[in-house]
Amino acid sequence: MWLIFSNRKEAVEISNNETVNDLFKTHKAPKAIWPYSKAYFAWDFLFCSWQLGFDWDTMEIVEWWIENQTKQACRNISYLLEENWLSLKDVVKTTIFMKDLNDFEKVNNIYKNYFILKPARSTVEVSRLPKDALIEIEVIAMR
Repeated sequence: MWLIFSNRKEAVEISNNETVNDLFKTHKAPKAIWPYSKAYFAWDFLFCSWQLGFDWDTMEIVEWWIENQTKQACRNISYLLEENWLSLKDVVKTTIFMKDLNDFEKVNNIYKNYFILKPARSTVEVSRLPKDALIEIEVIAMR
């Protein structure tokens, strides 16, 4: 057994068959499918890796509409924050990657209902996203 002062507020014990990344498991948000941390605390900031409109139950991208994928990505961010004792109100910066900026207004109409405190934000159009998703959102939160 190891006692690790992780990204959580208290020390956490892990067994020999666990890894430090196991501390960031979430039960609702999709697991990381490539070699990176889903979230990482540095000082009082939680850096959350990108979230797609990926459904945990099916392990697939939700229906191919920007509105559905945006809602699911925001829910996944919320789940990830919740499991690290934070909420969407703690988000200080978001970055949105979109396949088509023509969907900007549709995304904004959904985004404003999740990020009501209006954190700083960047939005960029990209040629392609993992799993051919239409949107990807990453956040930085502060405790």
